[in-house]
Amino acid sequence: MIRTATPDDVPFIHAMIRELADYERALSDAKATEEQLRDALFGEHPAVFGLIAEEESGERVGFALWFRNFSTWRGTHGIYLEDLYVRPEKRGGGHGKALLTELARICVERGYQRLEWSVLDWNEPSIGFYKSLGAVPMDEWTVFRLTDGALAELGSGPR
Repeated sequence: MIRTATPDDVPFIHAMIRELADYERALSDAKATEEQLRDALFGEHPAVFGLIAEEESGERVGFALWFRNFSTWRGTHGIYLEDLYVRPEKRGGGHGKALLTELARICVERGYQRLEWSVLDWNEPSIGFYKSLGAVPMDEWTVFRLTDGALAELGSGPR
């Protein structure tokens, strides 16, 4: 079962983000707090949205966090999937596909024309899974990122 995240899910989401960061070999980079997540998901102006994967027993086994983006080429919004994670012992049970299916359903329902996400190039199991659903890698694109000192330096420069 896939359902929309609630405020009660914040500790679970936080724990899942930390598990994902550990899986991606970047646990020290996972600095988000439960308070930050609660505000982003359920504050006055939510900017990110969450889905929870549950088994019939009610056990939460995975999550997806997403936000709207916009394609100037298509002239419509889309969804950027920031994180999707299913606990390793629960993989293969259809939870990941169900989360992606719900995101695709949201896109179709709202007239969004893209569902996009990033995957680490060494994560072959996930890459194979995404390709099996019809997703295609955007090999000609390279992701760039500014953080920490470089972001502060550029952001404090003259206008």
